[in-house]
Parts: sequence; C-alpha cells; structure tokens
Amino acid sequence: MGNLSSQHDSMTLAGLNLIQQALSIYDKDLRLVVCNRRFQEMFDLPARLTTPGAGFSDTIEYLAQRGEYGPVADVAAFTAERVAQAQAFEPHYFERPTTDGRFVSVEGAPLPQGGWVAVYTDITATKRHEKMLRARSDALSEQVLAHTEQLEASNRKLAATIKALEETKRQLEETEARTRLTTQMMPAHIAHVDLDRRYSFSNRQLNFVMPGRAADIIGRPIAQVLGAQTYGRIKRNLDAAFDGQASTFEFTDAISQRRIRAAFTPEKGSDGDISGVYILSMDVTEETQARAALQQTRRREMATRLTSGLAHDFSNLLTIIMGMQHKLAKMNLPEDADALIQGTLGAAQRGGNLLARIADISTARSAGPTPVALPQFLDGFLPLAQASLPPNVSLDIRNKVGDVTVMMDAGAVQDALLNLVLNARDAVGAQGKILLAVQNAQDIWLEFIVSDTGAGFSPEALDRALDPFFTTKGGEGSGLGLAMVYDMAKLAGGEVLLANTYKGARVTLRLPLRRTDPVPQGGLVLLVEDNPDLRDIWRDGLRTHKFQVIEASTAAEARALLANLPDIDAVLSDVMLEGAETGVDVAGYAAEAGKPVVLMTSLPMTDQMFISAQNCAPLLRKPFTMDDFTAALANARKEIAS
Repeated sequence: MGNLSSQHDSMTLAGLNLIQQALSIYDKDLRLVVCNRRFQEMFDLPARLTTPGAGFSDTIEYLAQRGEYGPVADVAAFTAERVAQAQAFEPHYFERPTTDGRFVSVEGAPLPQGGWVAVYTDITATKRHEKMLRARSDALSEQVLAHTEQLEASNRKLAATIKALEETKRQLEETEARTRLTTQMMPAHIAHVDLDRRYSFSNRQLNFVMPGRAADIIGRPIAQVLGAQTYGRIKRNLDAAFDGQASTFEFTDAISQRRIRAAFTPEKGSDGDISGVYILSMDVTEETQARAALQQTRRREMATRLTSGLAHDFSNLLTIIMGMQHKLAKMNLPEDADALIQGTLGAAQRGGNLLARIADISTARSAGPTPVALPQFLDGFLPLAQASLPPNVSLDIRNKVGDVTVMMDAGAVQDALLNLVLNARDAVGAQGKILLAVQNAQDIWLEFIVSDTGAGFSPEALDRALDPFFTTKGGEGSGLGLAMVYDMAKLAGGEVLLANTYKGARVTLRLPLRRTDPVPQGGLVLLVEDNPDLRDIWRDGLRTHKFQVIEASTAAEARALLANLPDIDAVLSDVMLEGAETGVDVAGYAAEAGKPVVLMTSLPMTDQMFISAQNCAPLLRKPFTMDDFTAALANARKEIAS
C-alpha cells in the first residue's frame, strides 16, 4: 500500500509540473500541501518555501522583503494582514504586475475540507498585446480600446467564476448523494409533501414501514398512496401541519395492520408561509405490544391475599380426578361417555385454573408463553367447549393458519376462548351456530375470532362490554367474562375487538404472532412424586406422550438414580416431598448431572418454597396437561444448551 501511495503521489506531481500555470494548495492551518515546479519558477522561491509544510506567512514575508508587492513600509504588519485575509478566504480573481516587469493573474478557490487552491497565470503577452493594440490603432477611439481591455479582463474573471461555480455544483451533488444514501439506510420513511399534497421527496422506505405500498411515490398524491382508510386516520394531523402545527402521533395502518408513529413538521418559506410538510414514519408495532403488556401488568396489582394451604390438597384431588378420567377414556364405554369424560376433564382443569387465580390474586399475574402446537391445542379445546353446549348449538373450528407452533400462554388462551364460547352460547339460546376461526393477520397477529348467530351486541354493549362487572344477563351474569378476556389479551400485548355481523356478534381475540419450533417428545423421564395416586396419573400421561418413565418418591432416591442411570433424559419432580429434602434439591442434583428438570406444585405464588422453586427450574402449577410439561421441558433443554 505504501509503494502504491508513493507512486500515486509521484505521478500526480509529475502531471502538475506539465501544466504551464503555477499552482499551490495550502491547508486550513496555512501550511503548503503541494505546489508544482512552475510555482517555484514564477516567483523564484527557495526550496524551503516550496516544500510541503512550508508556512504561508513565511512565503508572504519573503516576497514582501524582495519587493514583490512594491514598497512595503512595515513587512511584519503587511504579512499579518495577508495572513488574516487568507484565514477568512473567499473566492477571488485579480491581476498584478511583478518586480521583473511581468503581469500575473491570480485565481483562488476554497476547498470543502479547509484551505484553498491558487492558480497563477503569466498574462504578460496578453498585456503586451493590449498595449500594442492601443499604440498602433490610432483609428480606434480611446473608448473602444478601453472597452476591449475591460471586456477581456471581465472574460478572464468570468471564467474564474464559472470554475468556482462548477466546483460548488460538484460539492453540492456529492452532499446530496450522501444525504440521500443516509436517508435510504434509515429504518423509517422520510418524505416531503408539497402544497398540492403530492410527494416531492421520499427516501423510498414507505414499503418497508407499511408493506403493500409502492416505493416510487414522487409526484403522487398522499391520499392515493396511503389509501382512503389510512389517509382518513392522518388527515386531521396533516391539515394541522399545513396550518403550521407540528405533531407526533400513532395510528394503525389499515392495509398492513402495523402500528405507525408519525411526525409532521411544517416547512416555512422565507416569507413565513407554509410551503409543505416533512413526514417521518416509523413501525412501532412490537414496541406497542410490549408497552400494552407492561401497562396491563401494572394495573393488576392487588392488595388482598385470599389463599390458604387448602389449595395444595384440592389441586391434588383435581389431578387425581383428571387422571381417573383419562383411564376411563381408555375403557370400552358407551359412545356417549366420551363427552361426559371430556366435560369432567374440562371442569377439573377449570377448577385448577380457578385455584391458580385465587393463589395469584395478591400478586401481579404475568403471561407465561410456551411453545404450543396450534392444531393440537384446537383439537383439545373442541371437546372441552362442546361439553358445555346444548344439543342444538353447534361449534365449528376452522384453523386457517395451519400446522404451526406458536408461543402463547395456552392455559390463559384456552380459558379466554371458553369464556367467549360460553357467551356465544348464551347469545344464541337453545339453537344456533358458533364459529371459532383462527387466522394470521398480516403476519403480525394471531387472531381467534368467535362469531355466533345470536342477536348481536347492543350499542351500549359495544361501548362497555369490556368493562368489569358490566353484564346484559341480569342477576345471572358476573360481568367478568369479557373483562377477563380483555385482561389476558393486554397482558400478552394484544387486544380484543367487538363487532356485529349481518347475522350475530363477533369477538376477535388478537395476540402477537410468535412462531417457534415444534416441541420434541420422547426419552426417559425420572418422575419424583411421594403420592402413589399422583404417580400413577403422571406415569400414564407421560407414557401416552411416548416418554419412558422411572419413578422415585424422595429426593434421596432421585439422587441415586441420577448418579447410576446416565440414560435419564429429563426430570419431573413435585416441590413438596417426603423427608427433609424438596424438589429444589432434586433440581440441584439434576443440574449437577446435566439433566433438564421441570418442577410442579400447587403452592401459592407468595410461598417462599414456590419462589425458590421458580428461581431454579421451570415450574408448573397443578393440575396441568402433558402439553404443558413438554413445552416447559423444551424451555429447560434450551437453557441447558445455552
């Protein structure tokens, strides 16, 4: 690189030495950067003043002492004056005589990075020609001669000005290119709209911020580019900007369903009149989802503690009920028994959810998203919901998303959907249809849409149905169903939308769409549980999900098995066990062996043992499903892998 640079400098200097004009370049510190041989020859300068780094003041002082500028009474003062002029450098052109009787034109132009370049041209021959013309052309009037001389001088000055303008134009074009490149790299749309509300500038990022829009929009009306719905949402702010009022606001794009933050800044001309509006638009969808979840979490702080130790025993009873129902499902029973079994399972699971809510009521409940296979989730939800419907009310589920695995709080979503189905059941009466459709909205939202063939929402219900304790069922309703659905959606960063269709009501539960990999199954699981009935339940459930099972009733037994059986793939342990050691100790043994562990409990969240268990391993609240376990196990495996 050094040889190439040296060769480049040598070739550049050789080229400068070939031109007939003298040239010098000084930097912003008034130090010589480069000059050609003609510069040294024209002013007969010593080598020290033509070497890079030579001071401009030294050169002026040398020329003044030699008489280059005529009689100078105070050389130091003259030199200081010329240095001050150079520091405030401006483009110039002038002509002056030299001490040896020659005439030189001086043309200077500033450089964008500081300093200047000066070009000196020997115009002695031109001046002699003018003098000869004046002496020999007696027929020409003095006025014509003077005009000719003035015109030639003006032409030379004009040529210098043109060069300066061309350099300025080049610098402006480079600046514009850099500015455009910078704006195109920004993750935002920057635009300008003129008085006709047409785009006069765009950094071509509109389709990045609002997918579905064109990138080339210059000259097109903003209303046409955005579409009627989106333009209607920003029109008031745009009108205010054309009236001189800047604003920053958020809106939802009608086409892409993205949340957009926009800033409108009026452009004022020199006369103070508005000549256009600058627009900055950013996609803040994920920020909005996170902000909504945080706000809802803070709102749910409560002061009353209503839990007791009975929750532990009752949750174990529910677990046994669920296990017995699973065993009944495997028996050769009448066809009608299946609906009863599924209904009992659903009721037991809802009882467990109720226990969890009672236990959590004194603390802020947070969403617990886990990987959930959507088709299996819907397959499990269908019999649970059907068990609560009259014979002449049908429930149809349509999965428009397909076989995907998503991150969501399966228990909370199931409970919310059940609330919506039960509300729809009450709306249709003894006979009707309920449809649950699941769809992908713009690859941002996962929408669960429950619609029915009932009478629809009243105007008051559309306005207040999400408020706690509002009900249209009189004494039969608590007014908490839709409020709980709304609460769950907000905790997850989503929303609930109410509407009427031409044949009934429609409720849309909209959650952030977070895709993930499917949950793996299989392997040898060490089950640690001191209750034999519960061990039977968990064993059957694990085997149904293609796990092999080995059992222990104490932490000491679990430690021995982990030490002697390297084939163990995972551990499922209750927190409360016989003896002095607990599930927290089992988690420690599993960590030493490098095995993923999932703990389970029915203790309230405020219990110190619950907090300790939650801090050392994924923790499931009883009762839970095997899908909950496999999702928690997947998270535990990821933690070990990372």
